[in-house]
Amino acid sequence: MPPHTADGTLTAVDPRIDLITRNLEEVLTREDLAHLLATGTPLRHYIGFEISGKIHLGGMLCMSKVKDFVDAGAHSTIFLADWHTWINDKLGGDRETIRRVAVGYFQTGLSAAFRACGGDPSQLEFVLASELYHHNDDYWATLIDVSKSTTLARMQRSITIMGRKEGESVDFAKLIYPPMQVADIFSMQINLAQAGMDQRKAHVIARDVASKMRVSPLHDATGAQVKPVTVHHPLLLGLKKPATWPPPEGSDVADYVASMKMSKSERNAAIFVHDPPDEIRAKVRKAFCPPDSVAFNPMLDWTRKLIFPRDGEFRIARTADHGGDLRFADAAELDEAFLGGALHPADLKHGVAEWLVEALEPARAAFAGPDGQRLIEELDALLAR
Repeated sequence: MPPHTADGTLTAVDPRIDLITRNLEEVLTREDLAHLLATGTPLRHYIGFEISGKIHLGGMLCMSKVKDFVDAGAHSTIFLADWHTWINDKLGGDRETIRRVAVGYFQTGLSAAFRACGGDPSQLEFVLASELYHHNDDYWATLIDVSKSTTLARMQRSITIMGRKEGESVDFAKLIYPPMQVADIFSMQINLAQAGMDQRKAHVIARDVASKMRVSPLHDATGAQVKPVTVHHPLLLGLKKPATWPPPEGSDVADYVASMKMSKSERNAAIFVHDPPDEIRAKVRKAFCPPDSVAFNPMLDWTRKLIFPRDGEFRIARTADHGGDLRFADAAELDEAFLGGALHPADLKHGVAEWLVEALEPARAAFAGPDGQRLIEELDALLAR
């Protein structure tokens, strides 16, 4: 713990701040995080997952960030959001099926992804939403408290966190989804909430209502009421060429990237954490990899968000006839070589594919036996309906 004054003001920079905030799109706010650390407030982190589709490289990206939080000393909760999945009509809306897939395939897969990032899954706490809500009057009171501090119009605008379009006609249950997601944070006393940028609206609501909460408010170690720190990791690009290419002039970069994000629902647009090596290589060979683009190139996107953060470098094995092995110290050097023509797209794809084959070995091993294969087969059958 760095030196700090009685009111929690930092008198030295806490090295955990850089660990917690690296490789993120946004932190709300760095000052609030510094305050939690300075006051000696134990960090309680969480990230929630809808139970839908198979776990792809985006799950690995999420869990690589979870490892940073665990390494910084945070208690990490992985929230298996079965109620939210039911509300959002996933897996046929069958609650028993959703719960079974949550504690079977999803818990296994997320643990495996964490192990593939160098983490120890025993350091994670998995919480099923049904278990949190069962006979928990305080949770439902917290939900009402959150709802009383916001508006119907804001809930209607927030349905985008479910993958729905703003203004879309939805059943009323879907308007309960955003305040439930906010109530989860306060009910579990989370002061470090993680999600992708697509979940930002729910987190902003959580911060806006924090000072008004009378049920399940958050406090720092001094007893002062505080807002949750919310952190947003980037989205990972999918394998497929976007429907519109090149990006129309004047396109919003964030919106265009969101349209290209990796999807669970498209088998050939994603690499799943348990894909066999040959399937990984085949998918990467066919991947969209425009030679004149850095911002919208899935292969370069994966090196920036997965490879360099974990390894600090990127190596590509090549035969002597093809120029020998390559080593890149950072993403800027890699981008320059690619755009300048010194690195061929085929070599880039080869390097990425071989890195993934090696990195995902712990995840494949988790599903290698008969039980693991049954989990995958059951989910495949459900998704095919």
